[in-house]
Formats: sequence, C-alpha cells, structure tokens
Amino acid sequence: MARTNPGSTGPTNRTPQPLPRRRTGGDFVKAFLAFLALAVLLVGVPGALAYSVGWPLPHSMPSFDMVQQQITVSTFLNILTVVVWLAWAQFTACVLVEIKAAVSGVGMPSHIPGAGPSQLLARQLIAALLLVSATAASFAPGIAQFGQSLESTHKPTVAAAQQLPGVGSVQQAQAAMASQAEAQAEQAHAKTGSQEGTKFYRISPPEGRHHDSLWEIAQRHLGDGRRYKEIYQLNKDRMQPDGTKLSEASLIRPGWIMEMPADAHGGEVVEMPDQAPKVSEAVQHQINEYAKSGAHQEKPAQHQGGSRGENPTAQISVPQQRVPDAPTGDSGAVAEAPSQSSDSGFGLSAALVGAPLLAAGVLGALGRRRRMALWQSAMTAVAGRRGMEPPVPTGDEADAHDALLVGADPEAVRFLDLALRGLSASLADENRQLPVVYAAWFTDGDLHLQLAQPSGTPPAPWEQGQDQTFWRLERSAVSAYEGIDPETAAAPYPGLVSLGTRDDARLLLNLEAVPGVVALSGPDDARAAVLSSVAAELATNGWSDRMTVTVVGFGAELSPLAPTRLRHLGSVEELVEMLGAEIGQRRGALGAAGHDSVLTGRTGPAQQTRWAPHLVLVAQEPTAEEAAALAELSTDSGRLGIGCLIGAGSGNQLPGATWDLEITEDGRLLAPLLGLELQAQLLPQAQHEAVVRLFADADPEGDGPEPARPFLVDITEQGRPAVYARLVGPYEIIGLDTPDSERSALLHEALALLLLHREGVHPRVLASAMWPRGVTPEVCDALIERLRMWLGTDEDGSARLRTDDTGRLTLAPSVVSDLDVLRSLHHEATEGRGTRRASVRERLLTDALGLVRGPLLADRTEGRYGWLTHEIIDTQLPLLVADVALALSAHHLEQDQPEKAIAALEAAVAGSSADERLWNELLRATHATGDMDRLRQLAADLAVRSGARGLPPRTEALLDELLPGWREGAAAAG
Repeated sequence: MARTNPGSTGPTNRTPQPLPRRRTGGDFVKAFLAFLALAVLLVGVPGALAYSVGWPLPHSMPSFDMVQQQITVSTFLNILTVVVWLAWAQFTACVLVEIKAAVSGVGMPSHIPGAGPSQLLARQLIAALLLVSATAASFAPGIAQFGQSLESTHKPTVAAAQQLPGVGSVQQAQAAMASQAEAQAEQAHAKTGSQEGTKFYRISPPEGRHHDSLWEIAQRHLGDGRRYKEIYQLNKDRMQPDGTKLSEASLIRPGWIMEMPADAHGGEVVEMPDQAPKVSEAVQHQINEYAKSGAHQEKPAQHQGGSRGENPTAQISVPQQRVPDAPTGDSGAVAEAPSQSSDSGFGLSAALVGAPLLAAGVLGALGRRRRMALWQSAMTAVAGRRGMEPPVPTGDEADAHDALLVGADPEAVRFLDLALRGLSASLADENRQLPVVYAAWFTDGDLHLQLAQPSGTPPAPWEQGQDQTFWRLERSAVSAYEGIDPETAAAPYPGLVSLGTRDDARLLLNLEAVPGVVALSGPDDARAAVLSSVAAELATNGWSDRMTVTVVGFGAELSPLAPTRLRHLGSVEELVEMLGAEIGQRRGALGAAGHDSVLTGRTGPAQQTRWAPHLVLVAQEPTAEEAAALAELSTDSGRLGIGCLIGAGSGNQLPGATWDLEITEDGRLLAPLLGLELQAQLLPQAQHEAVVRLFADADPEGDGPEPARPFLVDITEQGRPAVYARLVGPYEIIGLDTPDSERSALLHEALALLLLHREGVHPRVLASAMWPRGVTPEVCDALIERLRMWLGTDEDGSARLRTDDTGRLTLAPSVVSDLDVLRSLHHEATEGRGTRRASVRERLLTDALGLVRGPLLADRTEGRYGWLTHEIIDTQLPLLVADVALALSAHHLEQDQPEKAIAALEAAVAGSSADERLWNELLRATHATGDMDRLRQLAADLAVRSGARGLPPRTEALLDELLPGWREGAAAAG
C-alpha cells in the first residue's frame, strides 16, 4: 500500500484505476445496429430528402400574394420537408455534442434546448457504438466511466475526493470512483456556468411513512437510481433553506433544494428561469438563493488542494482523551499492559490476552455451548455426562482457554452494549435519527463515537467530543441507562468490530456503515489472522441483536461459535448471486417501510424489525469481473446495512474498493487515506485452531475427548479433610484461621476459584480474576504466597497449595469443598456401594441433598466474583442437585413412599425450577399418592407457571396418561 508524503498537499496513493470489462458478442451487435441507425438518420435521411424532394424552400423571396395563395400538395410537402430538415439538424447537433462529451471525458454533456428526446436517443446510440471502445468513459447513464488518463486522475480535486471516507461510489458495474463523480459534478457546474438553464428539484414532504431519497429521485428523474451520487456531488456541503447542509447521501430533508444533472426530466424538475412559473414565488426565491451557492460561486474547502484533515470525515481520528486513573491492585501497583509479542511472557497467547472484547465474546459463546451440552446430556443421557464435568482442555486448548480468561473483559462489553442501546433509546425519545457512525474508540474510561458528519448536540449523558463529529460517554455515566430493556432498545451499531489499538485506545470500525467495499491486503498469514479475528468477534459480540456474518473461502469451522449467525460460502460467485437477490429485497423493504436507510428503521415505531445487518468477509482474492460485480452491488451498501471486507494479495489493489487497509508482517494495520496506523487485533492460525477445538470438544454428540471424571473425596470418617469449605449456600471455611480483615475477601475469593477448578488454575488466570483491570506480576505473586501460607501444610509437610508441571496452581486433596462431597456422595450412591444396598443408597443421597443450603456462594460480596460469568457452575450445580433428587425420589417410590419422594423433589425444584425432569417426576410421585385433586392442582400450577410458552411436550404427554381431561382444569385455572 502506498504511503502518505507529509510534505505534499494530498496523498500520493494510487488513483483507483478503471476496471476492465470483457466485451461480449451482444455488445458488438448493439454497436453495429447503433452504427446503422446513426448512418440512416445522419446520412440516409438528408440523402432521401434531397433525392425525393429536392430544395424545399422558394427560389426567390416570397411575396404577400404568395401567402394568400391556396396551399397545394406540393407546398404542404415542402413545409413538412423543412420540419424534417430542422429535426435532422437538431439531432445532428445532439450527436456532435454527445461525441464531444465522450471524447473529452465530460460526464454531463451540454443540454440542447428542446431536444430532450432527440438528445436521449443520440446519447444511447453513441453509447452503444462506443461500448466496444475505450472512449466510452463518463459518457451516458448506463455506461461506466473508463478512459480517464493517468494525468487527469492525479488532479488535486480528485485526490481530495479520495480522502473522504464515504464519498467513494461506483456509478455502474465497472466501479466509477468518487473522484470521477466529483470531477463530473464540477464539470457539470462549469457547463452551466450560472443559474441560467439549471434544473432543480425540491424534496417533497413524506407521504404517510414514505420518505423521499436520493436513490428514488435519481431513479425517477435520471432513469437510474445508481446515479444518486451525481446529485449528491452537485449538492453536498451547500447551505439549504433551513440552514443545514447535505453531508450524507442517505440523509435528506423535506423542503431541501437539489440541483439536478442536465439530463434530468420529469414534471417535478424545474428548469430555471424558463420554468419559474411552475412554482410559487417563495420556492423561486429559495431556488435563486440556493443557486448562488453552486460550485461556480464557491469551491468547497477540500477542492482547494488543502490537507486531508480539513474535512471532518477525511480521517478516522484518534480522540483526545483525559489521562485515566491508573488501575491498581494490592499495594497500589499499576496495572500491567498486555504485551504485543506473540507470547505474553507467561506461556499464553498475546493475541487473545490483548483482545478483551473478542475474548469475552468467545468465552460467552463457549459457555453457552457447554451449558447447552450439559442440558442436552441431562435430558437425553448422552455420553453418560449427567452430573459430570465437561472435558478439561489440555495442551494448546488449555493455553487458549486460559488466554481467553485472562483477556476477556465482560464489563467492557456490557458498557459498550448499554451505552449504544441507551443512545438509541434517547434519540428515539427525542424523535431523532441515529447518526451514521464510522468508528468507535474505546478506552478504559470512556467511549468515543466518530460520526460521518455533525449531527447536533448528543442526548445526555452523552456529550460533545473534541469536535462536532465526536460524541463521548464516560464509563461512569452509563449508569443512567441501567434500566434499558434490550427488547425495546435496539442495538444501533451491531457492525462495530475491533481492528486494533493505538495510544491505549481500541478502534472499532463500523463495517456496516462503510459506503462500499473495504479491501484488506497483506501477507496471506497476517491477512487470514485479521479476517479470523473479525469473523470471531462479529459472530460472538455482545452489542448486537440479530446479524448475519457470511465468510467466503475460509472459516467454515467457525460456525459452532454462532450457528444461527455465521454462514459459509465456498466461492465469490455464490456470494455475488446471493447478494444480488438480497440487495434487491432490502431496497424494496426500505422503500415499502418509508425508510431511507437501515438506521431510520432501528428507531421509532418500526424498530421491531431490527433491520439486521449482513456483514461479508472474503478471504480469497476475487477476479476482476467478481470485483466489479461486488463494487456495483456495494454502491448502496451503507444505507442497506451490508458491509464487505475483502482480502487481496500482498501488494495488490482491489479494483473498486472504497477504503484500503494493509496488514504488515509485524502486525501493523495501515490505512493512510484514513489516517490510521494500528497494532492490529489478530487471531493467528494456532489460536484459531485451538478455539475451534474448544467448541468441538463441548459438543456432546461429537468425537471429542471423554468427559472428565469428577474430583472425588473419601467420604468415610477416615477421609475427614484438613480444610473444608462450604460453597453451596453461604460461604464458610472450616479448619483455617481467619485472615486479616483487609485481605480476607481476596483470599476467600482466590480459594473459591481454586476449589471450583481442581484441574488447576494458571497464575495469570488467577490474577485476572482477582483484578479484572490488571495487576503487576509482583502483586499476584504476593497473593499466591499469602494464600500458600494461609492454607498451610499437611502432616507430611507438603504445602496445600501446589504448582503442577504446567505451572498451574492446584490444591492438595486435603482441601475439600461441599461441592466435592456432593459429587462424591452422588457417585457413591449411583455407581458405588449404593447400587448394592438400598439403605446405603438412601443414606448417601439424603446426605447429599442435605448439603444444598442455597445458591452457590449465596452471600458473596457485591462487585467481586465477576469471574463466575465465565463459569458453567451455574448450570452444573442445579443439574447435579436434580440428579440427586431424582435418584432419591426413584428410591422412595420403589419403597412405596411417595410423600418422601415428593419432599426430595420439592427441595430440588427450589434451586432448579427449569428442570423438566423434576416436574415430571413430581407428577408421577403425586399420582402415586392417589390424591387426584392434588394432582389436578399441581397440573394447573404447572400450566400457569409455563405461561404463553405452554408445557413441554413430554410433560403434556405424561399428564394425558396420568390425568385425562387435565386441559379443562388448566384452562379454568389460567
């Protein structure tokens, strides 16, 4: 990728080159027919007139007597011949004007008065004729802009246009760039020269829910909606009658005046001053005043050859930020910043440790998959996993999992989601549209949104940033949105995705808002790592609702991360076909709903539709034809909610791309036109594969490793532990002295983490769990040493806190929790001594159920134990308790003791009310009592509890068997 020369007035990057178009046989047939038609009209018509009629005018000056003579057939034919000669002359002039425009590269030819149909016919014939030549550039609607000379594409005005994110457009299938559209608009202005003969259109008020848009105006009055960019270039940044300016093609207002290209037609278009009587004096005055702001009167700043920073959207700028308070851990140590090397220095991947939003999303998705697997196993007894641990990661998977735990920042995800949904709700309350957001900068202390253009004063608690294109929210101020309901407040910017960091700020690019294709070039491995990171974060992020992420040429194995969100296509050809159909559907849906873009559909009365984005990631470099097709399809992508990130080989440029990014071998992400240089967020191949295996191992029906056996303890009197911790219910520790009050909470929390992970805990994982904002290794080492001293040693002198061969911290078998005992009692009752003697089974299961005193760590300190969000113990414990109750209930029913069975089941239902198995067994136990009224009441209670969702099918089938006619009773109760 080219670099920016600091000493120049504009970037020295390449100008997007015309895309080659493969000429077809149909093109040559059309050109030949157009040549014949032109030959007949230009040569044949005058030749026929001269041969058959001759000179139609009198050979001498006509007298008054001649006028009074009767009109003969010969006179009528001569008059008709004169009319035909005049029409031929007008058509010939149109042909000459159109040829001159084609050869000179002028986008909009001069308009010949009164020659609308003739000029249109001449334009189409010349266009068809020149379609097979290189001189058809910038010629007519439907002909792409080719043939610009290399010198003309390096004009300062063109370079300035290329600096504007969002100004680039592709007028037709061959991707005519924004620079060409802007030059075309200036040349159109130069042609008009003044208000004389200029056409204008006044934006109409909305009819019902339908709002006008530049696309529809271009479709009606220019014959091609894709020419909306011409209207935009003619009118951007010009003062409108209401005092505002057109800054974004998708945002127009009723009452605005739009200058139109010379070939605009239709009854709503007013040509000034000839058609002034068509409108009121007030509108005439508005048009006259607006005409004074044309390009022939004043040039926009970016056309003066100024620097790229003159336009607020010319760069994605790093926001100005206050120096945040340094996060501290124990002893006030400053938080440690993640290393940018391939290894964090503790055996963990820096790529995952340094990606807090990605890691949080992947961990959340992994937790959901593991919970689902546990429930599925419990309901279907798959692989015998009920009440047991999922597979414990080992090797690379264990390192990847630990790196995810260290890097994840779920609070940051929550803040981002709450801030964006709160902004959406606030703007909806004020009846304001969502602004177009190109990027977000995320820091420890605040969130900055970079807008495509100024959008007024932000709603509180948001405030103005460093200029009018930045809105800022401090993290402490997000509490104002705590009551936001995700069901009513839509996620406004689901396409935000992390690209990398700069100056302690993390950049999230709004891929959905980019007005066209984003190209990513660089070495294959580095490019793949960027695409993998983007795909994984989009698939799992927590600040979106519904979304579709399509990966092309890679990432099929990523679908388990989000099966309903991520899909895979094998080729760009499939993508082009699919996108073509979807874009047509989206345009129709937006028009039918009266929205000019998806943003207006995400707020207000229609927000329930959500207007979910579709984000496309392509790994394989498309061919020139495929790139042209994607560029054409992406001309209107910004307003349709479709974003494309397409890979290109190292040193290659993707034809038709709006923004160009480059990833280097050393992990820097460069975008000179956007003013960006970041340390890229990557998901290298090794970590990519490890994450994929973590999800595969969580599949209960897959071919992953066998589930881990639970940690079992000696439940006899001889196995009394030295240290016993009660976790199920209020947290208590027996066998240790009470530590100093200032360190007690930290030591108790660290011990709880170790007790829930008997396989071991990486020191970095322990540190990130205790200090989510970071801590120095010295502080973590001090905690581990104090924990080791507090736990003490066993009788043989060995420490109860140990370090295994992988460097992970483990507890000695003499340190036990009630959760360990609960698992051991259940195992002994169902797979050990309890299987041989019913009395032993009853005692073991009763003791196990008696250990359940409430939820896990019921009295934990608010603000601590945040790491529990990454755990699946919230699913494992209720399932284990349900397994114990079900086994005890089955034993009591065998002994014909239904009341005891009911008591055991009711004890478990209190902590696992969603477990269908418990309710079904409770119905059987109640039926065994013979009390049908009690059974009817239980059925009615279940029906009420299930609400609108209704009872599960298996429960309904059981009730049909045990209590025919239960539906009538349930209906009466409901």
